[in-house]
Amino acid sequence: MYRFTLAAAILGIYLWLRRLPMRFSLPQHGFIALQGAFLFSINYVLVYLAEQTLASGLVAVVFSTIILMNVLLGPLLLRDPFRPQVLVGGVLGLAGLALVFWPELAEFRLSGERGLGLAMSLVGTLSASVGNIISARNQRHGLPVVQTNALGMAYGALFTLGFALTRGAAFRFDLSPGYVISLLYLAGFGSVIAFGGYLTLLGRIGPDRAGYIAVVPGGGPGAFYPV
Repeated sequence: MYRFTLAAAILGIYLWLRRLPMRFSLPQHGFIALQGAFLFSINYVLVYLAEQTLASGLVAVVFSTIILMNVLLGPLLLRDPFRPQVLVGGVLGLAGLALVFWPELAEFRLSGERGLGLAMSLVGTLSASVGNIISARNQRHGLPVVQTNALGMAYGALFTLGFALTRGAAFRFDLSPGYVISLLYLAGFGSVIAFGGYLTLLGRIGPDRAGYIAVVPGGGPGAFYPV
C-alpha cells in the first residue's frame, strides 16, 4: 500500500507539472479501477502471502506462467489473433526458468499450507494477467498509460488498504535507511518507470509477446512484479 501510494503521488506530481489531462468519465474510471485492482493490488497480496509458505524460486516459476495466460486471454477477451509461435516461445522460456530454479522445485512437497500457497500464487498470476488484458483494453480505447497508471496505482493502494484493514493489520512504518531506500526504489524505478515502460510495450506489441518479460533474467517478475 505504501509503495503504490507513493508511486501514484510521484505520477500525480509529474502530471500536474506537465498539465496533462486527468478528466475521465465514470465508466472509464471503472476500467481504470479494475486495472488497479488486478494489476496493482490483488496479485501482490496473493503472491506475497504465497511466499510465506513457498520458496521464492517456485513462486517465480509459477508467476512466469503469465506468458501462457496472456496468450490465452488475449484472444478470449480482446479478440486478438492466437499466435502459436508465441505460445511455443513462452513454454521454452518457462522451461528455461524452471531449470534455473530446479533445486528449489525438486525439494517441493505438496502439503496443506504449501498447497494453499501454490493456489494463491496461481490466482495471483491470473490476476496480473487479467490486469495486463485490461491495460491493453484501456489503451485501445484511448486511455493514456501515464494517467491510467497514476489513477490505477491509487485505486490499487486503496484496495490493498481495504484488505489490510479487514485483516486488522497494524500500520507501522520502518524508518530504517534500508527500508526507506528500498521503498523509494520500488515506488520510483519498480513502479513508475518499470510499469510505465512495460505497459507501453504491452500496448504496442500485445499482452502475449510483452509477457516474455517474465522470463528475462534480471528483468522478469522480480523487476517490478511482486516476486
